[in-house]
Amino acid sequence: MSADTRGGQQPASQTRIHNIGYRNYAGARLGRSYARRSLYAQSLRGAYGLGRSAKSKVLPMILFGIMCVPALIIVAVAVTTKMKDLPVEYTEYALIMQLVIALFVAAQAPQSVSRDLRFRTVPLYFSRPIEHTDYVVAKLGAMASALLLLTAAPLLVLYIGALLAKMDFAEQTGGFAQGMASVALLSLLFGGLSLVVAALTPRRGFGVAAIIAVLVISYGAVTTVQAIAWSTDHLDAVAWLGLLSPVTLIDGVQTAFLGAASAFPGGEGPGTGVGAVYLLVVLALIAASYGILLRRYRKVGL
Repeated sequence: MSADTRGGQQPASQTRIHNIGYRNYAGARLGRSYARRSLYAQSLRGAYGLGRSAKSKVLPMILFGIMCVPALIIVAVAVTTKMKDLPVEYTEYALIMQLVIALFVAAQAPQSVSRDLRFRTVPLYFSRPIEHTDYVVAKLGAMASALLLLTAAPLLVLYIGALLAKMDFAEQTGGFAQGMASVALLSLLFGGLSLVVAALTPRRGFGVAAIIAVLVISYGAVTTVQAIAWSTDHLDAVAWLGLLSPVTLIDGVQTAFLGAASAFPGGEGPGTGVGAVYLLVVLALIAASYGILLRRYRKVGL
């Protein structure tokens, strides 16, 4: 019983007992798979600014538009002039637009992981039914999916335009399939490398600069050295130098196995033998990216 304002006692009939204890959760427990899917969906949406402020949507949407506009122009010209073939191969398009792809991944990879590191929210993820592997798979899958959307959309525009222009169906379908295989491999490689670089620092600006260096500066350096080797008749060195840049790795793989034209000096990419080395290096880099991210987040999550 409680005392009244005059120091007396209230009658027993006016007493109340309040139970303010917690209730047990009686709802559905969705488990790790649901948490992993939710983190994947949230990360994929975040790569395009969805669910965030209007300011966050500006850059990814502009870059997505820049990727698609040249394809729309090519389609318009092809349909109007009744071309028999597209002026750009499906496997060439992503390499031509590589700077846009690099800017997209440089801007969005740090946003995906650096904020969690900077604000120390990573341990909160692991307080839920989610493991380190779930976090890494969700983030890597989301970034690769975002890149695949970015690179596959213009190829789909080209394919639809080619069919509208009544180009050969079998030829265009084969070329489109080759282009999709190329950009799928590119998305996994670029996504993995960019997340590794971004996860090394909580500073977003440092992550952006480092990713641009890995993707853009390395390509410029490799192509310059390749051109020097070609001009001095060191032709065998041209193919091996391509192993030193992510962009030239994709170029070499699609030249060797997808029948694509090479952007190497002289237009001669690696043959099937050297191309197998290219493919092994690409797959090793993707696997290494996953392993490094897993090791990184095992330490961060402590």
